[in-house]
Amino acid sequence: MAQLWGGRFTKETDQIVYDFNASILFDRRLYKQDIEGSMAHVRMLQKQGILTAQECEQIVHGLLGILQDVDSGALEITSEYEDIHSFVEANLIARIGETGKKLHTGRSRNDQVALDMRLYVRDEIRNTDHLLYELLQVLLRIMEEHLDTFMPGFTHLQKAQPVTLAHHIGAYFEMFRRDRSRLADILERMNYCPLGAGALAGTTYPLDRGFTAELLGFAGPTRNSMDSVSDRDYVIEYLAALSTIMMHLSRFSEEIIIWNSNEYQFVELDDAYSTGSSIMPQKKNPDIAELVRGKTGRVYGALMGILTTMKGLPLAYNKDMQEDKEGVFDAIDTVTSCITLFTGMMDTIKFNKNAMEASSRNGFTNATDVADYLVNHGVPFRDAHSISGRLVLLCIEQGKALDDLTLDEFREYSSCFEEDIYEAISMKTCVEKRLTLGAPGRAAMEEFLSGCREYIEEEQDLLRL
Repeated sequence: MAQLWGGRFTKETDQIVYDFNASILFDRRLYKQDIEGSMAHVRMLQKQGILTAQECEQIVHGLLGILQDVDSGALEITSEYEDIHSFVEANLIARIGETGKKLHTGRSRNDQVALDMRLYVRDEIRNTDHLLYELLQVLLRIMEEHLDTFMPGFTHLQKAQPVTLAHHIGAYFEMFRRDRSRLADILERMNYCPLGAGALAGTTYPLDRGFTAELLGFAGPTRNSMDSVSDRDYVIEYLAALSTIMMHLSRFSEEIIIWNSNEYQFVELDDAYSTGSSIMPQKKNPDIAELVRGKTGRVYGALMGILTTMKGLPLAYNKDMQEDKEGVFDAIDTVTSCITLFTGMMDTIKFNKNAMEASSRNGFTNATDVADYLVNHGVPFRDAHSISGRLVLLCIEQGKALDDLTLDEFREYSSCFEEDIYEAISMKTCVEKRLTLGAPGRAAMEEFLSGCREYIEEEQDLLRL
């Protein structure tokens, strides 16, 4: 078919060149945004007297028909068109005739694609935020149910001090809460309309860019026409936010994988979120967690791809910027599926409380509390630390936990030990006496959970723009 830009050319584009240049195979997913932007554009043209009311109504009616037919499957977006803009305009002209040729008045494909991508990313940011909100609801429920589920906290992947499952999950609640705040920041910064910037230098038509921006729900128009068509900062920021989300999901997945192992047995995954082995009948594999961990690199790759594409581009628009789409689309699809499946996995997971507490006891996570006990009885901390370490060595030699030692065995190392040592180093005491802000003690966790509930109730929609 004839190209919208073909007037200057005397020869048809070589088919290989045409295929290489075309973007219809991936930018077809922007059809809703393209039509939404076009309808706002013609309404502005009519307001400014550039189109008549009849022409505007005819074009809008034609665009709505295209939208409905694509949605229903009656109209297919095919590769005979160079891009989604060509598809929409060509079909509009075919449906309403000469009036359809006025759609592009005062507009370039440069500011048109910049608008389409902003509208699409804006929609997807809101969807990502909603998925994170649903995940946070599941994590809040788990925390509320496991305030008294004791488990080892780790440093260097070694058992360190006792915490609760609620406290451990709370760390991820904070990560995903920050992810939502990043999305809100990006949305506020990007919510300006590039339409009306033209190819790079605006237009001679008396456009009302503020009116177009208002129709499309933007805070206002962009302020520099060259920046308007060449800015992809919001794409980079969104991919960076998606990469951080995936990093958090991957860390969480790694722990689920470890907890699911035979050595730990902290969790049991629901059958719907695990698979078996083709040869080993005993296996129940944490495939969802492993795939989330694996797909993280894919999203990182999209971020590095667009950063590399943009790093050497002079102003204003360059065809290189067509590469902003495929990686973004793939990253969005990847993150959407990962959050959705991870949320389902966490919503159905079962926690083995007994195994968690036993692991905490057998890992000497209360060794610091033995030292603290001695300090509270007047022993200098450095001496108390040494005594506690020697008691741990004794337990290792005898295959015991610290609270399995007899009082006589304790007193062989210090006469300060009394019968109350057992209460002092129980998992419950070790956790609940840690009451500083952000600690795992019950009082501190109740305060934390109160804030989480308030957040869930009040911040369902952080993105109100």
